[in-house]
Amino acid sequence: MPNIVLTRIDNRLLHGQVATQWTKAIGANLILVANDEVASNKMRQGLMDMAAPTGVATRYWTIQKTIDTIHKAADRQHIFIICESPEDVLKLVEGGVPIDKVNIGNMHMAAGKRQVAGTVAVDDKDVDAFRALRNHGVELEIRKVPTESKDNIEKLFS
Repeated sequence: MPNIVLTRIDNRLLHGQVATQWTKAIGANLILVANDEVASNKMRQGLMDMAAPTGVATRYWTIQKTIDTIHKAADRQHIFIICESPEDVLKLVEGGVPIDKVNIGNMHMAAGKRQVAGTVAVDDKDVDAFRALRNHGVELEIRKVPTESKDNIEKLFS
C-alpha cells in the first residue's frame, strides 16, 4: 500500500507555502501533483519544480495515471498528493487510491461560489464532492498552513 502522508486541495497546486511548510511538517519526500492539465504542461511543471524543496521528488500525473500507478510506490516514498479540486480527490478515492485525510487549503472565489473560510470558496458541486468523501470515511480539515489551528469543517456544508 502506498505511504500517502497527506492529500491537499489547493487550486494553486505546488507553490512556496506548500513546498516549504507542508512538505516539512508531514515529512514528505515525494510531491505528486494529480492534475490532468499539468500532467502534459512542461512549462507549469518547470515552474512548480522551482518551488519544490531540495531532496523532494516531484511527479505530475493525470488523475487516471495516479489511480493506475500509485499502488506501485515503494514504502520509502512518503507521498504528498496535491489536487486542484475536491472532485479530483473524489475520483482518486473512488478509483481505489487509499486517501484517509484531506487538507483543504485554497479554493479561490469564483462566480457561483460562496466563501466558507478565509481561503476556501465552494459551490454545490464542491459540497457534493466533500459529502461523498466524508461518506467514504475520509477525514476533512480546513487549514492553510500546518501551524494554524483547523477551521470548523461544518462550514463547508452550511
